[in-house]
Amino acid sequence: MWLMRQAGRYLPEYRALRAEKGGFLALVYDTDAAAEITLQPLRRFRFDGAILFSDILIVPYAMGQDLEFLAGEGPRLSPRLVDHALDSLAAVPERLSPIYETVAKVRAALSAGETMLGFAGSAWTVATYMVAGEGSRDHHETRAMAYRDPAAFQAIIDAIVGVTVEYLSGQIVAGAEAVQLFDSWAGSLSPAQFERWVIAPNAAIASAVKARHPDTPIIGFPKGAGEKLAAYARETGVDAVGVDETIDPVWAAATLPAAMPVQGNLDPLLLLSGGPELDVQVGRVLDAFADRPHVFNLGHGIGQHTPIAHVEQLIAAVRGWQRP
Repeated sequence: MWLMRQAGRYLPEYRALRAEKGGFLALVYDTDAAAEITLQPLRRFRFDGAILFSDILIVPYAMGQDLEFLAGEGPRLSPRLVDHALDSLAAVPERLSPIYETVAKVRAALSAGETMLGFAGSAWTVATYMVAGEGSRDHHETRAMAYRDPAAFQAIIDAIVGVTVEYLSGQIVAGAEAVQLFDSWAGSLSPAQFERWVIAPNAAIASAVKARHPDTPIIGFPKGAGEKLAAYARETGVDAVGVDETIDPVWAAATLPAAMPVQGNLDPLLLLSGGPELDVQVGRVLDAFADRPHVFNLGHGIGQHTPIAHVEQLIAAVRGWQRP
């Protein structure tokens, strides 16, 4: 088991280090600090995997967009590609190198049996930020651009795919033993658009990464995919799929390709709430996936106000589970 965003704001040791070091991007690019943050939850909870402390927007940053994180407002990218051409960006590939250094430092510090996990944002999700310059609820500007000028939007997607392949490959060379593709906004698309902007780019990334690193597992996580998750699992070539909290684990176990590993899918808000229902639902997830390989995880990222005691309760429930 490991938890999405397990290295972060719910941990007092993270908050102390951030207060000392400064802003989020400064932490990502301080490789000693980023390695320390990656390792913090393993020291406290002894999870099975360390997930790299970084951000999905490092890819557009390396592609030449300026990136800043504004307190209380989230990330900002400029210039916005809704009103600037892709070829106006001047790539800065050296912005990826410190991330590889962090991977190497963490891998060197891990104990036997602890896995180093790398990641990148999937092309559609990264594109939503590159086009609009920030996050949004319905990704209106990006979806409209994809309908209005599919050729221009395809060029953006293709560029993201190319850099993402290099980025994941660099992480693997540095020591990542598995990588995950986060498509956090995949649920905002119609079925036809999902095929073009989620399945096709992820298939391209998976194919290219596997050509270089055939033994490195790739986990795909299309949050919000719903019933489209089955097609994603069949068509992208990923080795495992993440399942968000809106998916019935019983349905997923019955519908996804036989023997495909799954990851998930406890609701992060249930972890925030705690109580007896947390134990009940942990058991339900574990029971549902008992007959296939399963990495216990949340359906999305752990909330910053999650009590440490609830995480400890979760771990005890998972480790104390007995197969029905």
